[in-house]
Amino acid sequence: MENIIRLRMSQADAHYAGNLVDGGRLMQLFGDVATELLIRNDGDEGLFLTYENVEFKAPVYAGDYIEARGKITRVGNTSRQMEFEAFKVIAPDPEGEHDSAARVLQEPVLVARARGICVVPRERQRKGD
Repeated sequence: MENIIRLRMSQADAHYAGNLVDGGRLMQLFGDVATELLIRNDGDEGLFLTYENVEFKAPVYAGDYIEARGKITRVGNTSRQMEFEAFKVIAPDPEGEHDSAARVLQEPVLVARARGICVVPRERQRKGD
């Protein structure tokens, strides 16, 4: 099972000079992806237990469109291991004729990846409902 969320990073997401977006914002997206995966798999939002192997691979700026993807890679009795990746798919175009110019990237740019473990208590699992 895979889930994808795509959204634009806004000025409100820019945390540093040069409109750089904080890596924590990408972690929030991974959390949203995980929540939807758990709801689809178990009928419950569950709880995020841990992230591991978090890697920030490229900068993200206000105006970038980010596609966050996740999938469940292992299902235990209550635990769900997941893998996440975030890609920049659209970026502002500073070379464009107008301030609002943007371009779809020919190849999405990997900006972050991580693995994580979520837990859904057995009494909250509603598989097959």
